[in-house]
Amino acid sequence: MKKEKFHIEYIFDKVSRRSLWNHLTTPPGLSAWFADDVTINDNTYVFKWNRDEQEAEVLSVKPEISIRYRWTDEEEDNVYFEFLIHTVELTGATALEITDFAEPDEKKDSINLWDSQVYELKRTLGI
Repeated sequence: MKKEKFHIEYIFDKVSRRSLWNHLTTPPGLSAWFADDVTINDNTYVFKWNRDEQEAEVLSVKPEISIRYRWTDEEEDNVYFEFLIHTVELTGATALEITDFAEPDEKKDSINLWDSQVYELKRTLGI
């Protein structure tokens, strides 16, 4: 079954763009909320959870705006996950938009997983 793209947006009140960016792109930042351990080899991030390990290559970066990753074992073309930081015009709050892909019957589980991960991200940022 072909994976479908979806977007989720989270609001981060009272957090600096730089701090959020560091949590989305650096090994210490990502290790605080996304994986147990993260290392970088050239353009490839190595994510570790317990005994599992998964690699993702960086497809594109716009500093302090967006970063797009692709799992190296992904079989489908044009499938990635992306973090995009922007400012909400009406409130001035910082927002994080996550783009990801999932099979239709797994989309709800994927969104729930992101909700849980972003809860941890907010906790590590003191929100």
